[in-house]
Amino acid sequence: MAIHIVIPDDYQFATQQLDFLQQNEKFQCLTLGDLSKDSRAVQQLSSAEALILIRERTVIDAAFLRRTPHLKLISQTGKLARNVDIDACTRAGVAIVEGSGSPVAPAELTWLLIMASRRKLVPSVNAMAQGYWQTEIGSAVHNQVIGILGYGKIGKRLASYAAVFGMQVQVWGSLRGQEEARADGWRVPESREQFFASSDVVTVHQRLVAATEGNIMSADLALMKTDALLVNTSRAELVAEGALLSALKQGRPGFAALDVYEDEPIYNTQNPYLEMPNVLCTPHLGYVEKASYALYFRTAFDNVVRYFSGDASHVING
Repeated sequence: MAIHIVIPDDYQFATQQLDFLQQNEKFQCLTLGDLSKDSRAVQQLSSAEALILIRERTVIDAAFLRRTPHLKLISQTGKLARNVDIDACTRAGVAIVEGSGSPVAPAELTWLLIMASRRKLVPSVNAMAQGYWQTEIGSAVHNQVIGILGYGKIGKRLASYAAVFGMQVQVWGSLRGQEEARADGWRVPESREQFFASSDVVTVHQRLVAATEGNIMSADLALMKTDALLVNTSRAELVAEGALLSALKQGRPGFAALDVYEDEPIYNTQNPYLEMPNVLCTPHLGYVEKASYALYFRTAFDNVVRYFSGDASHVING
């Protein structure tokens, strides 16, 4: 019989369009929507032998593993994150493998959010649909200072985008990141305080690890200009809990564009960020793009095939 693979929490059922997931007769791949809503979840998870996870959407802990008694393998799209309890998986005899991704889609979405926020695109479009004309006036990014917090693959790509648009680029982050930024010709401020105070746009591109969790604090945000924009397409937990919402209410920064949230997905239309006219919210679309999905899932599926073919050398939990 074919090995039963389940892809949980595919909100758009986008993986049904990936033909390579259905072309190996030794594997049967089924897509589930939001597990809290999909009526097939209980039955399909109970017989799943492998899961392919879409980034960090699905939390795998001891309670979840009790729902998957036949599970042998978890294949993570991209790098493993804190959504998977490695110890619980190891105790349950479930192997874990991880893949790789691309910075292109999240970097492009970040740039889109910067441009749309600065030019007040969404309220202008919405107003026109309601019969109004030129209700907003935005600002160009040319000559503005962009502060890139975290200088990895995505941060480096954002720096190149910003330079093309005539922005002044400055970088803050780890010592390694600062050194690489200087070598690439970007400005590194004298202090973290100066970084936040002098940036017209701050865009966050740090990895979420113990050292960075909650590292953007109220004191940092209070230094930002009243017309500055904070963009977070990385992880909500990089900002201290409650700090951004409070800062926006106090007017520093004046604007935010968010693609990530502490609790996802958000269905409550009364979420405080959704009710703020100075905040642009998108539903965690950073990596959700056709080419990105094809790359993520081909690697993840190949890792499943490799494991069930007898090669466990890529298993990260022994």
